[in-house]
Amino acid sequence: MIDNNVIILGIDASRNHSGGAKAHLIGFLSSINFSKCNIQQVHLWSFDELLNSIPDFPWLVKHYTVDLKKSIYRQLWWQAVDLKKEVKHYQCDILFTTDASTLCRFSPMIIMSQDMLSYEPGIMKNFGYGLARLRLIIILFVQNFAFRHADGVIFLTNYASRVIQKSCGKLRKVKIIPHGVDLEFKKIINQNWPSKKNEIIRCLYVSPVWPFKNQINVVKAIEKLRNQGYLISLDLIGGGSKESIKKLKKQISLSDPEGLFIKYHGSLQHDQIPKYVARANIFVFASSCENLPVTLLEAMAVGLPIVCSDRGPMPEVLGEGGLYFDPNDVTSIATSINEIIHKSDLRVKLMVKAKIISNEFTWDNNSSKTISFIEKTLLSIKKTVK
Repeated sequence: MIDNNVIILGIDASRNHSGGAKAHLIGFLSSINFSKCNIQQVHLWSFDELLNSIPDFPWLVKHYTVDLKKSIYRQLWWQAVDLKKEVKHYQCDILFTTDASTLCRFSPMIIMSQDMLSYEPGIMKNFGYGLARLRLIIILFVQNFAFRHADGVIFLTNYASRVIQKSCGKLRKVKIIPHGVDLEFKKIINQNWPSKKNEIIRCLYVSPVWPFKNQINVVKAIEKLRNQGYLISLDLIGGGSKESIKKLKKQISLSDPEGLFIKYHGSLQHDQIPKYVARANIFVFASSCENLPVTLLEAMAVGLPIVCSDRGPMPEVLGEGGLYFDPNDVTSIATSINEIIHKSDLRVKLMVKAKIISNEFTWDNNSSKTISFIEKTLLSIKKTVK
């Protein structure tokens, strides 16, 4: 607690559509310790689907914004003009924006970065030269402008902080605050490793389907291992772009024409994921572009053997809790899985290490560090004004 002054906190979550964004809001809000901070009331702006998923708290005021269901131009106008007026009307002392693609210029404001697509070297080429690429370029300029004008910026990993500040320049006030893991995953008792030769080794990959997520390479790696005589299967979970899903399904039909060992389950509700994690033997994570992959944290919390991409923040997050591969190399992926299968001592060591590392990622830590950063930022601004 910084002083005796109460704080009214505004939160703009109007652009948070992912499951990870929803998990962050629920985890962060549910873990606020009001006996150790000056927060008295929280005003939350978003669209109705997200707000309806957030628990009702006596100190939380939800603002359903109908403009977020209108044209993109009306949405942008609301964020750039109307939101600032509403935040002032409700006498919020500071605004916490959970997506950096914001046009709002309220001050004081803290921005959280959750999107690396526009910044990751080499990823832009996956989007060709059409509207998708133009959109990423626009997002990069909007985010860089927002970062430079924010009173504080929260990054989820040191990796994201380094890469983004290379683009937007050194920022004046930065804090690294990773997300937490839902307790539901820490309660999962993973099944034993298959003890019989005729038991299937189940691999699981949970992530949206995009070119840079490299699901197709994972499918090819599983096919390669099957052709070598391994009794192995793969479950793929995640929504994504229509074109990427179409290409993935085509590859699955080529690699497993009879549908015997590779299954794509599409997008599932977050509360459906634990049952797939509980029965998996190996977790595969092959993405080339991430900020902080929540599904990787969840697999770590369960204590699954993990084979993981060596790109982006993954080595920072997973540490010595997994084996790494080149996500663009099918043989590299297959080799890592093969090593997990054959080296039981290494497998157990990695499982234990991953579970220990996952204990650092809690919503209590996330919430306390975020509130502390908000309070200290606000206090420093007040001192400057005086």
